[in-house]
Amino acid sequence: MTGSDIPSSFRLAYVPGVTPTKWVRVWHERLPGTPLELVQATAADAPGLLADGGADAGLVRLPVDRDVLAAIPLYTETTVVVIPKDHVATAAEEVSLADLADEIVLHPLDDVLDWETLPGRPAVERPATTADAIELVAAGVGVLLVPQSLARLHHRKDLTYRPVPETPESRVALAWPQAEEAPDLVEEFIGIVRGRTVNSTRGRAATPQRPTAKAKEKAKGKRAGAGGQGGARHKPAAGRKPSPGGRAGGQSGKRGKPRGR
Repeated sequence: MTGSDIPSSFRLAYVPGVTPTKWVRVWHERLPGTPLELVQATAADAPGLLADGGADAGLVRLPVDRDVLAAIPLYTETTVVVIPKDHVATAAEEVSLADLADEIVLHPLDDVLDWETLPGRPAVERPATTADAIELVAAGVGVLLVPQSLARLHHRKDLTYRPVPETPESRVALAWPQAEEAPDLVEEFIGIVRGRTVNSTRGRAATPQRPTAKAKEKAKGKRAGAGGQGGARHKPAAGRKPSPGGRAGGQSGKRGKPRGR
C-alpha cells in the first residue's frame, strides 16, 4: 500500500473490558505512518457503529449479525461473581451456581451474558449499567456475575471475585463490515491479532523484492561459471593431440609435400 491508496487513519472500536493495547503497539511498529484511532463503544452499540461506518473494525462481544458483519473469534472469557471481600464465598477458589441460590443476583441492563435463567433471587429493579451494579454490590445489596475482564475493569479495594463454572461465557471477536474482500488496513489488523509476522503475505499478493548487491554478485558469478563450462565442452577428448593447424590442415599439408625425384 503506497501513496493515495493508504487511508489517513484506521479506526478501531472496542467495548468495555477489552484491552487492545498490545495490538495497538504492534500496529504502531509496523505502520508508523498510519495513525490508529481508538473508538470506545458499549457492547450493545458496537455492532451498529461498525455497520454505519463509524469504525473500520472493532473488538466486540459475540454474537453479531453475520449478514452484516464479518467476525473472527479471538478468545472466550471466564465468568466470575463479584462479591464483597468479607463474603463467605471468598473462602472457596470457585463458586457454584448452587452457592448463589439464596443470593440477590443483580442483572444490569447492559449485561453481556446470555442467560436462559438467571441464578439466585432477582433484585427489585435492574441496574442501568454494570458500573451501577458494582456500586450496589459494594453496598451489600447483592452479587454480580460478569466476564472476568469487566470485574477487573470495575475493580474496587472492598470487592473481589471468584470463577463460576457452568455459566454462560462471553466471547470476544474482531469484527468489520461484510465485504467481498476485507480492506487492506483491516487485513493488516487481522494479521496482527492472529500473530502473523511482518513478512507474512497471507491474504494479499506478495511484494516483489529487489535483488541485493550480494545477490547480484552471486548471479554474476554463476553466469561466469556457466560460460567456462560452455568452453570446456569443445575440449578435445583425452589422448588426442590437435595439430597446430587443425586436423584438416595437417592432412592437407602431408598431401601437398613434394616428393624427391
